[in-house]
Amino acid sequence: MTEPPLLHLGGRTLDVSVPRVMGVVNTTTDSFFDGGYYRATDEAIAHGFALLEEGADIVDVGGESTRPGAEPVEVPDELARVVPVVRALARAGALVSVDTMKPAVMRAVLDEGAAMINDVRALAAEGALDAVAPTRAAVCLMHMQGEPRTMQAAPRYDDVVAEVRHFLAQRVAACEAAGIARERIVVDPGFGFGKTLAHNLALLRHLDALQVLGVPVLAGLSRKAMLGTLTGQPVEERLVASVAAALVAVLHGAAIVRVHDVRATVDALKVWRAGTGHDDPAPLPGPGR
Repeated sequence: MTEPPLLHLGGRTLDVSVPRVMGVVNTTTDSFFDGGYYRATDEAIAHGFALLEEGADIVDVGGESTRPGAEPVEVPDELARVVPVVRALARAGALVSVDTMKPAVMRAVLDEGAAMINDVRALAAEGALDAVAPTRAAVCLMHMQGEPRTMQAAPRYDDVVAEVRHFLAQRVAACEAAGIARERIVVDPGFGFGKTLAHNLALLRHLDALQVLGVPVLAGLSRKAMLGTLTGQPVEERLVASVAAALVAVLHGAAIVRVHDVRATVDALKVWRAGTGHDDPAPLPGPGR
């Protein structure tokens, strides 16, 4: 019998032969959808546990918005936002990812038990590879054209799928050269990060092209502007579109979907598994599982 594909993160393993759900906990004031909702530490922790109860396999904690036009956050401020949340969730047994591009933050949250680093810069910052490589944490390497503040000004590609795949292949190779095993690596094409609607749709339709990299693919489409363009709905009214986008991503090979609306996505994936005949492996032990 062929062994299921496993993602190694923080000394644990996650079977990604069926799609997994990553729930979002933003401790920011200016994230595009839920900025300010969970700014208080106790509210962010409670939201993380709620997402686990709803069926999230991983909780992704972020302390700095990377939406277009977002202002940078200083390291001490980001640490104050995310470290207490990571500590509480990790000590309770949750698989915690941290959305950060700063090596200093990476080191701090890994010391507190974070199981994954989710980096929009794909560990390209000086010191980022060194911060993660000696640990057992997983990494999510995302593609972004430009900088968060200006990335949507005028993104251009000759072949967006080929260029994103080439960039991610280079970053996977850099991680392996630094000592990060392939079993610890996830890639993310970066929907909305320096891409037009046409670029995003091309990546979504050809998401399976990234599977040649030999690592799980993460798709983050939840509540994004492209869904507003397609539906005409404001960010608060994009639940249905977000769930539909997650399912399309899964159909095209996404192993992990990063979402704000965990319960709705989990329910949709249960129907998808039943309708397509995919077996659902036993859930990991831990809060809400």
